[in-house]
Amino acid sequence: MNIRKLLVMALMATGAVIAPSMLYAQSLFDEQFFNYPTYNGDDLELTVDQTGTHFRLWSPKAQEVMLNLYDNGHTGNPYKEVKMTLDHKTGVWSANEPEKLYGKFYTFKVKQNDKWLQETPGVWAKAVGVNGNRAAIIDFAQTNPEGWAQDKGPKVDNFTDVVVYEMHHRDMSMDPTSGIANKGKFLALTEKGTTTPSGEKTGIDHLKELGVTHVHILPSYDFNSVDEMNLQNNTYNWGYDPLNYNAPEGSYSTNPSDPSVRVKEMKEMIKALHDAGIGVIMDVVYNHTAQNDDSNFELTAPGYYHRHWDDGRYSDASGCGNETASDRQQMRDFIVNSTKYWADEYHIDGFRFDLMAIHDIDTMNEVAAELKKINPSIFVYGEGWTAGDSPLAVEHRALKENVGKMRDIAVFSDDLRDAVKGHYTDASDRGFATGKPGLEETVKIGIVAATAHPQVDYAKGNNSKFPYAKSPEMIVNYVSCHDDLSLTDKLHKSMAGEPEENMLEAAKLAQTIVFTSQGTPFMFAGEEVFRDKQGVHNSYKSPDSINAINWENKAKYHDQFDYYKNLIALRKAHPAFRMTTAEDIAKHLVFDKIDSSKTPNLISYSLKDHANGDQWEEIKVVFNGASKPQTVNIKKGNWKIVAKDGKISPDGNLGTTKGGSITLAPYSALILAK
Repeated sequence: MNIRKLLVMALMATGAVIAPSMLYAQSLFDEQFFNYPTYNGDDLELTVDQTGTHFRLWSPKAQEVMLNLYDNGHTGNPYKEVKMTLDHKTGVWSANEPEKLYGKFYTFKVKQNDKWLQETPGVWAKAVGVNGNRAAIIDFAQTNPEGWAQDKGPKVDNFTDVVVYEMHHRDMSMDPTSGIANKGKFLALTEKGTTTPSGEKTGIDHLKELGVTHVHILPSYDFNSVDEMNLQNNTYNWGYDPLNYNAPEGSYSTNPSDPSVRVKEMKEMIKALHDAGIGVIMDVVYNHTAQNDDSNFELTAPGYYHRHWDDGRYSDASGCGNETASDRQQMRDFIVNSTKYWADEYHIDGFRFDLMAIHDIDTMNEVAAELKKINPSIFVYGEGWTAGDSPLAVEHRALKENVGKMRDIAVFSDDLRDAVKGHYTDASDRGFATGKPGLEETVKIGIVAATAHPQVDYAKGNNSKFPYAKSPEMIVNYVSCHDDLSLTDKLHKSMAGEPEENMLEAAKLAQTIVFTSQGTPFMFAGEEVFRDKQGVHNSYKSPDSINAINWENKAKYHDQFDYYKNLIALRKAHPAFRMTTAEDIAKHLVFDKIDSSKTPNLISYSLKDHANGDQWEEIKVVFNGASKPQTVNIKKGNWKIVAKDGKISPDGNLGTTKGGSITLAPYSALILAK
């Protein structure tokens, strides 16, 4: 036991008031030392039944807790104050009102260390008033769209069957060219028949035309940065600043002041996507809170939900000022139960965990296991890294390198990302697909989904030095997302001076690598129409003029769109690109021998013997990332041409070849089948 612990214990024995900076030190704050009771009941916060309205708040160290009841969601004084009662065995404070208080609002006020903290809606508010400062009491049964009881997302047999499209509510619809009426709202994706001025499909019809299986929507819970009372300011934010984790964001609704509207409209969006055959993945940010001492967590149970360093400072592996403590039971239960709530109440089909490695492995395994009980098709994945150091031991973190310790969870492959387009930290850095040599082996790591393969030398990998995935279902492949430069901006920066035609071909090549690799493909919204963000890499609060997709690009770059559409169709039609075991990849995916020192930026491999039950006996895949034409020697046979020189046909209708010497255009892919 260290000196700090002995000192604090001695002071506590005298009845002295301990400063928070000492009390909440990470080395002190473990559940055995403080003997915190935890509670995992499903009645936390609020339940309404025939006997009335019941309030529950977990705050085991509070001296007193008051419940404030309001008529209004934003202004006015409480019409009633209720003193709550503590159950010492569970740490839960309770209060009961004999009426169904639908239409009313409430907050809690906690007294700890002889100090009354400011009001909070608690951590479990499922409906909130404008700007989320007061929790709301609504009848959720009245928020369900027609047919909601029968609503289901797409069935997923294997994660490798999923095609993810990452989007932000505003980006998809705000530009005048979208033709969408409910711009920036949940309802934008319920509108059918929307087109650009030139007649190209937008919105949900565009998604169906493109062929993606799931949309990954940036944070849709109630976040902190947008003033819902002044939406005319058109404040933009990605939403990675959580306020209320279990209520939808009000600025995406048509009326943030009515707590039922945001709930109903989010459900309407989800049902519309489900009706279109598209699943909905929710971006969740349980790793940190928007505020520190003033967060709902700290105002409910001070010091418990966040990690701290030994000197009392908030630990900050999120890079946003703090990090939550998933390894503490009540926080673990919160994360697990919160995801279950979204899956059950909102029919969410998957969860993307922001900075997932801040969470511990046990928590993530429990999340996946519990979600699978609700819906076996739910897809869970996340960022397998942190943005800073953490008191949580490395071996317990849900890191990319630890994904083999997790079940039914995937991680992003930064191996493929950085190798294909160039490193994300240097805008001018080129990658394999833009002519930089020496990255062939790292690209191969991405192609085999970071699994063990006899022809891949991990010692030559740039990011990873060992096969960290036990199966391709643990890997999500991508070249760009909302973070950092979009693929278009990256190409403009790294290929400056080259004609745009070269950049368009390099983009096709980059995505061909993603969509033909083993694992799950992931793309950033608008890449299919060569969307850019005017060179802004961290556009989290940039205006719509930077972030919104210009849908006139769909006509301008229609060849690009068609290529992406056909690339997705190719993957969906051929299970050889969607193997589910490392053993099958090692057996059926065979790289051709190419001396990269003599012929850089050239990768060639075959998917053999009807891989994964594919109708094609063999598929030959060749990538030329060089700025010049390169020639490969294909064994003799009757080959269909599936892709060549920037054109692609999922059925292999681009002609035939007998094999032999074939020349690839610069920045292009060759795919043959027989």
